[in-house]
Amino acid sequence: MDREIERFLRRLSFVAIAIASTILILLFLQTPDTCIPSHAPLKPHLRFPKSTCDFATRVHAPLHKKNERLWSSRDWNSKVESFSSAVFLPLRRLGILANNSKVLCVSAGAGHEVAALSGSGVEDVTGVELVESPPLVQRADPHNLPFFDGAFDLAFSARLDEALFPARFAAEMERTVRRGGSCVVAVAECGDDEVREVVDLFRKSRFVSSRNVTLVGMRMTSIVMRTNKSS
Repeated sequence: MDREIERFLRRLSFVAIAIASTILILLFLQTPDTCIPSHAPLKPHLRFPKSTCDFATRVHAPLHKKNERLWSSRDWNSKVESFSSAVFLPLRRLGILANNSKVLCVSAGAGHEVAALSGSGVEDVTGVELVESPPLVQRADPHNLPFFDGAFDLAFSARLDEALFPARFAAEMERTVRRGGSCVVAVAECGDDEVREVVDLFRKSRFVSSRNVTLVGMRMTSIVMRTNKSS
């Protein structure tokens, strides 16, 4: 009797193992049902789902739409106006900047200064930065600018004091400006001694003027220099 029970239990265990193995194989082979609709794109993994039923593709706005939102924001327009009133309008009064000037903005960030110049009527403005922000700013190394000597009438930067190699940064600004053109920088607010130190970085230029300004909410000093007409 005991042997019969033992044989029965052994057979039962073999059957249970066989059923469990069959179920596991079916689970591996069967494609699980999800909540993804039939009209879904071929790559539903564009956004990592929170659950198997969380299906929603990420909508990628085109560049011009992103720029429209950015350029219509109050913060953007406030910064653009700050560059216009604090830096570029005084340069027009000095006769350094005109609508037909060719201007280079070095380390232009997102392009506020480029937008300010273009918006004021300057026709030829180029902005460069290590990270591009099209269409206002193209990618270039401020320490190795990809422009011919004397290509611009005016070079401007509000980030000289952030440069890794300030002397090289200043030399590249000077190199790209024609003889008799201008280099203008805005640095953290400073006194006469610090202004002279900045001017000394521009070995082929002479000091014209400096003034303290409030630029994008920060106290800064705008320094204007003229490149020498002869080497």
